[in-house]
Amino acid sequence: MNASYALPRAPSGASVTWNWARWAALGADDVYDFLALRSEVFHVEQHVAGQPSGFLDVDGCDRSAWHLLGRATDASSGSMLVTYLRLVDPGIKFREPSIGRVITRATRRGAGLGRALMREGLARAAVVWPHRPIRIGAQHRLVAFYASLGFAAVGEPYQEDGIAHIEMLHPMHDGGVTVAPRSRVEETIAP
Repeated sequence: MNASYALPRAPSGASVTWNWARWAALGADDVYDFLALRSEVFHVEQHVAGQPSGFLDVDGCDRSAWHLLGRATDASSGSMLVTYLRLVDPGIKFREPSIGRVITRATRRGAGLGRALMREGLARAAVVWPHRPIRIGAQHRLVAFYASLGFAAVGEPYQEDGIAHIEMLHPMHDGGVTVAPRSRVEETIAP
């Protein structure tokens, strides 16, 4: 059940093509592109690799996940991966299905791609696992952003790779996705 489709008018003004795929259906270029973007954000930009715990990006969850790749096309650079997330099967990372590795390329932030990406992720989760709540391990500074998408904080904040996180849960009531109006949260680092 792989899908590729264009968002008619992307929030950034550029055309974004969304592609959902399971691990086995991803091409080598897709895997390279999302691992490179994840490395750019999590290792270089957020300096996670230098933390004492050592961030393990390739954590064994990718093979049990849906991957959403958002590519923008323009005349100068062709097709470029600008946003990405993975939707991990229930029982792998958490008991519930989970969304993680939510990222948007630094040069494309502030245009609503992070919000569009999460809406796509929630919509796919509602189709694949209807009526199941979705759990995330959110960076604590992004709680308001995720709350605006219907997530609620559960538990206490914790440190992961030197960054404050908190688990959040989206109820996915009837398989539909309820999203609060856009907040004034600045999307400066992942999403």
